[in-house]
Amino acid sequence: MSKAKILVVEDNALNAKLLRDALGFNDYEVIEAGTAEAGLELAVSASPDLILMDIHLPGMDGMQALKILKADAKTAKIPVIAVTASIMPVESEQIIAAGFDGFQGKPISILDMLSEVKRFLPEEG
Repeated sequence: MSKAKILVVEDNALNAKLLRDALGFNDYEVIEAGTAEAGLELAVSASPDLILMDIHLPGMDGMQALKILKADAKTAKIPVIAVTASIMPVESEQIIAAGFDGFQGKPISILDMLSEVKRFLPEEG
C-alpha cells in the first residue's frame, strides 16, 4: 500500500519542519513548497492526496492559490486545509467560505492537525 502524499505549502521554516516531522513520523510522504507558486506547480506535477496551505505567503497568498487549485481540473478534487495564525472567528469563517476543506490555527497543535489530516485520508492497509 503506498503512503498518502501530503503537500505542505509553508514559508516559515520552523512550521514547515514541525509539519514535515509530524507527518513523516505518522508515515505520510511529505513534499514541500515555500511559496504558493511553487505549491501550485507541485500540486499539478506530484498529485498529492492532501494539501496543507499557509494563508500568509510571500507573493501570492493561500486564498489566491486555492482559487487556482479549485479552478484546475487536475487539482480541483484535492482537499486543502488552511494553516494560519489568523484564528479570529470571522477570519476562520472567511477561510472556510473561500473553499478550504479544513482549518488549522497556529501555533500548530500536532494532535489537532493529525486528526484533521485523518479526516481526509482514511486509514490505509
